[in-house]
Amino acid sequence: MALSISDVARRHSAFIQAQLDIMERTLQPASQEDEELVRRAVFSVRNKSVIFERFIPYKEILFAAVQDVRPAEVTIDFDKGNITCTCSQTQQCRHQLGVLLGLYQYIGSVQDWASKWRAKKNVQLDLLATERSPESWQYMVDEVLAHILHGNERIESYLFSSTIETAHAKLRRYMPFEREWQPLFKLFMELAVLNKIWAHLNKTNSPVQNDYFEYAIDKRFDIICGLVEELGAKSRLFATDPFYDAIQESVRELLCQQKGIPTKRLNFYLLLWDKVFTEKNRYKQELAIIENIRVETDFPLQAAPTIFYILLKNDDMLQLHLKDIQPEQLSSYLSIVQFSVNQHREATPILLKAILPHLAPFIHEILAPQQRQLFVKGINKFYAEIDLNEQEELMLYAAFGRYGIQPYSDYLLKKERFEEWAALHQLYPSSIPYLEACGLKTVVTAAPSVTLPLYHYYALEEVRQKSRMNYKQAVRIWKAMKSAAKKAGKTTYWTNYIETVRMQYKRLRALQEELDKGNLT
Repeated sequence: MALSISDVARRHSAFIQAQLDIMERTLQPASQEDEELVRRAVFSVRNKSVIFERFIPYKEILFAAVQDVRPAEVTIDFDKGNITCTCSQTQQCRHQLGVLLGLYQYIGSVQDWASKWRAKKNVQLDLLATERSPESWQYMVDEVLAHILHGNERIESYLFSSTIETAHAKLRRYMPFEREWQPLFKLFMELAVLNKIWAHLNKTNSPVQNDYFEYAIDKRFDIICGLVEELGAKSRLFATDPFYDAIQESVRELLCQQKGIPTKRLNFYLLLWDKVFTEKNRYKQELAIIENIRVETDFPLQAAPTIFYILLKNDDMLQLHLKDIQPEQLSSYLSIVQFSVNQHREATPILLKAILPHLAPFIHEILAPQQRQLFVKGINKFYAEIDLNEQEELMLYAAFGRYGIQPYSDYLLKKERFEEWAALHQLYPSSIPYLEACGLKTVVTAAPSVTLPLYHYYALEEVRQKSRMNYKQAVRIWKAMKSAAKKAGKTTYWTNYIETVRMQYKRLRALQEELDKGNLT
């Protein structure tokens, strides 16, 4: 049967139109490279350089060739919805566009499509790149993203990373040649693109609180960390001051005006104020702006001034400002605690003691159960570095609850409160290996008698499983209990105890055999 391209094009017109819409959005008339790509693709159609070789109906796969300087093979799998090319280009290429336009000519006008695309040309990106100013750089971002972010169309979660990467790939073409300008250009673009895309997500109610977006944000954060280190190693040019002012505004916009995952937005803000902005006058200026911001946001704005009291080493104002903390705000304040460790260690105890009364509701009511253990482990490291009185220490471990058994055990051992240590582990049963991790050997050495009830409990738990393997484990526990009893001078108690166990479980023959092997008398 002869290959009828017109039939194929009409049958798959929706796919062809969708692919051309994507090309239309991602290729920019203002870019010389994109303009050249479209021009050559249109020329290949007019010059009949696009040859449709074969179509496999039952697989819905079309094979085409483009006669170029180097011939290229293009394959369209209509069933799977993808298009590939054998050329070296990783993203859209003129061969793919040429084949799509070759199909499109059977359902529409190629000339009209190209004219419509060129009509979107607003500014010349090359000219903006030569006008080195924050305004021209921002215009470049606006122009690039105007073609990527289509009206009020939502961005699917799995496209977050590729959307950001596409924007940066286009902007990198216009990066300054001078090395001292390049990290600044990249940092400016990272924040400008992030703000633009985040604002679009909020406007279109696209999902923000999900793993795809958080992965994309974490990746950008790592990139910005590298740029910040690179900037710190270079001396600043006088001409760069306006760009630093623009970056300051950009990161403030990210924190205060966008919505979603506020702790991650705060991390961007803290990173720049920790590593990039170092002038005292700039601290005062930003503090004045932050204190007067009145916007609706999911970030607790009352936490932001504490950052600058830390930078300005104003501990009195810091203490005064920490009186109105709410438990739901603790994630933000804990990020600020880490910031204080880097900038002004004397502020860290002030912050941690202000947070202390709110830890219990935050851990047990606000944090998800699967996050609590890891959170307690992390926050305990901060509190271990500061001096707390006895009442504050008890408040801390009470706030941890069952998630802070190990640090509370360490505290009780340090205070030599062994009976309370044993009571804690009776209240929250676990396992013998966990007891050993919490200092069981220390307690056996210092106060062996308090461990006897614990050994008894775990041995009987093994017996209740009623298998020979568990009986063997029970005998191992009883051996440790026998040793502790001897250290405590309770040999008679032990003899009576083990005889009682034998009598109680005399019908469990396998257990009796293991007891005989264990030589526990």
